[in-house]
Amino acid sequence: MRIQPVTPGTRPELKEQEAEILAQRGRISLLYQTLLNSPPIAHGWEQMLSAVRNKSSLSDGIKELVILRVAVLNNAPYEFEAHAPIAFKSGVKQEAIDQLKNIAYEVNHTSINQSAHFYTDEQVLVLKLTDTMTKEITVGDDLYGQIKQHFNAQQQVDLVATVAAYNMVSRFLEALQIGH
Repeated sequence: MRIQPVTPGTRPELKEQEAEILAQRGRISLLYQTLLNSPPIAHGWEQMLSAVRNKSSLSDGIKELVILRVAVLNNAPYEFEAHAPIAFKSGVKQEAIDQLKNIAYEVNHTSINQSAHFYTDEQVLVLKLTDTMTKEITVGDDLYGQIKQHFNAQQQVDLVATVAAYNMVSRFLEALQIGH
C-alpha cells in the first residue's frame, strides 16, 4: 500500500463519517480506510458509490457483472475477489463469473461473442458496453442503439454510471496498491 489507511476509531473527527460508512457498508473496508485520509473525498465517494450500488434501477446481477468485468479489464484482483461472492449471491452463475477472466478484450468483441453461451443476451450487451467504455471510452451508435433496446433511460444512466464509477474504483485501488 502506498498510503497508510486510517484505522477506524482512531480519529475522533471522523466518528460520524465512519458511522455513515458502517451504516451503508456494514464495515469500513481497506478501501474506505484509505479514502478517510481525505474526508471530503471519502464523503463524496460514499455518496456516489452508495447510489450506484444501492439505489440503481439495474438488477444486482447486472451491476455485479459490470463490476467484475471492470476489475478484470483493469487488473484489479482486490475488487474482483470482493465482488465475486456478491455476484454469485445476486444470481450470476459461477461459470459466468469464472469466464469473465477468460474473455480477452477485443475491439470487435469476438471473445465476448464466443463466450455468449455463459450469459443472457442482455448480459452480453452489458459486457460489450463495459469493455468499450473501459478500453475505448467512446461508445459507438450501433452498440448504444442495442443498449437502448434493452434498457430504459434511467437504466441507461445507471448502467453507464456503474461502468464509470467502478473504473474509478479499480484505478484508485491499483494506483494506491490497495489490497496488494
